[in-house]
Amino acid sequence: MQYDSYFFVGIAGTGMSALAQYVKGKGCKVAGSDRLFSDTTKQAMQVALEQQGIECFYQDGRGIDKNFAAVVISTAIEDKNVELRKARKLGIPVIKRSELLAEISENARTIAVAGTSGKSTTTAMIFEILHDNGLAPSLITGAPLSSLQQRGLVGNAYGDTGEWLVIEADESDGSIVNYHPEISVLLNVERDHKDEDELIELFETFRDHTQRTFIVNDDYEQTRNLSQERSCDFGTRNKDVGFFGSDFVQDGFSIRFKVNGIGCDIPMIGRHNMENALAAIAACYQAGVSIEKAISTLAKFGGIYRRSQTVGIIDDRNICVIDDFAHNPSEVAAAIKACQRLAPTVMACFFPHGFGPLRFMKDELAEEVSSVLRDKDYFFITDVYYAGGTVDRDVEPDEVSEKIADEGKNALFTGDKESTLLKIVETTPKDNAVVLIMGARDPYLSDFARKVYFELSTLW
Repeated sequence: MQYDSYFFVGIAGTGMSALAQYVKGKGCKVAGSDRLFSDTTKQAMQVALEQQGIECFYQDGRGIDKNFAAVVISTAIEDKNVELRKARKLGIPVIKRSELLAEISENARTIAVAGTSGKSTTTAMIFEILHDNGLAPSLITGAPLSSLQQRGLVGNAYGDTGEWLVIEADESDGSIVNYHPEISVLLNVERDHKDEDELIELFETFRDHTQRTFIVNDDYEQTRNLSQERSCDFGTRNKDVGFFGSDFVQDGFSIRFKVNGIGCDIPMIGRHNMENALAAIAACYQAGVSIEKAISTLAKFGGIYRRSQTVGIIDDRNICVIDDFAHNPSEVAAAIKACQRLAPTVMACFFPHGFGPLRFMKDELAEEVSSVLRDKDYFFITDVYYAGGTVDRDVEPDEVSEKIADEGKNALFTGDKESTLLKIVETTPKDNAVVLIMGARDPYLSDFARKVYFELSTLW
C-alpha cells in the first residue's frame, strides 16, 4: 500500500466500505464518514465497521486531521463537500476510490468482473468457487455475500493468503479503464449509467488492458464483437463457445441447466443467473478449477444480499416476499420474469434510485416492464430516492407508470413508503403471489421489504 492510513469520505457506500475493510485488513489505520451516520442512532454499517476497528463519523469534517496520510473519495463526492475541502486545506493527498482499487489489483493476480448487470453475483460466485477449491482468494465487491455475513463480517470484502483477488469493476463512472487484470469477464452491455456507444468504448479499453484472458458473453452482439477467443467465452445460443449452457429449468427456488453437457443445480431463481454461473465457471477454469469442481461449489452457493433474496414465505397461502437490487430496465424485467415462475401474480414495486438515473432510463423502463407484465401482475413505482447533493428534479416517476398503464397493464405511482406499503397490502391477493421489492442506494429498502412481509403475514 502506498500509504499507512486512510480516511474514507462516504464510507457507508458498498464500494467504499469494501475498500476500507480490505485496507484495514492489510494493517493500515482506517476511519471514515458518511452523511447517513449519527452519533445517537447507529446504522448497521456503522456498527459493523466500528467492530472491525474502523472509526466512523458523521460527515461534518471533524473526523479528518493531519494524521491521515490520504483521503479517499468516490465520484459521488462533490467539490463543495466539507471534508474534501478540509483535506485539501490540510494538504492531505486526495485519491479516488478507483485509483486505490487499481493500486491494490496491480499487486495481485486479479479477476475483474464487468458489465451493466450481474457483476456482484458473478463476482461472488467466482470467489466462492476459488475459496471452496483451496485457492484462498481475496475479494472486493459491491454486495455482501451471505456466506461471509454468516461469519459476522459485512460480507463485501475479504482478505486471504492466496495470490488471487476477485473484484467487481464498475463502468458507471468510467473508472474501469484504470484496471489491468489478469482475467476479465464481460457479462453484458446495456444502456444504463451511460449510452451504449460510450460503454462499448470503455469495455474495449478494459479488454485491451487485460493481461491474459478476456471472457465475454456470446449471447449478445455487443459483447460478442469484443471477443478475443471464443474458446474462453460462454453463452446459451451458439454451441461453439467454450462454456455452453443448455436445458434451463427453474423449479421453485432453484435452477437447473447443463454446462457442456454436465448437469448444474443452483439454489437461485432466474435465467440470468445461469448466465452469471457460466461466466463464473469460465473465469475459474482459467484459474485452474475444473468445470465439475466449479459446479459442485455452485450447488451450495448461498447468494448475496438483496439479489433475489427471499425475505419470507407465508406457506399456507403461498405468498412470498423477495428483495432485489434490480435498478435498470433489463434487471427489473429479469427480476419480474424470474418471480413469474413462482406464482400467477407478481406485485412488483420499484424504488427509483435517483433523479438522474430515472431521467436517463424512464422510456426503456416503461417499455421493458410493459413487455413482461402479465394480466394479473402489478407494477408500483415510488418516490425517487434522494441521497443529498446537487440534483435536477425535472422528472417524475408517474411518467413511467402512466406509460405502462397506457399499454393496458396494471401500473401505479404509489408515492412514499407508507403509502406504498398500504397499496401493496390492499392489492396483493390472499394467496399465490410474489411481492418483489426492487431498487438501489436506499439503505432501508431491506427494512421495508421485511415490513411488507410482516404486514402480509398478519392479514386474514
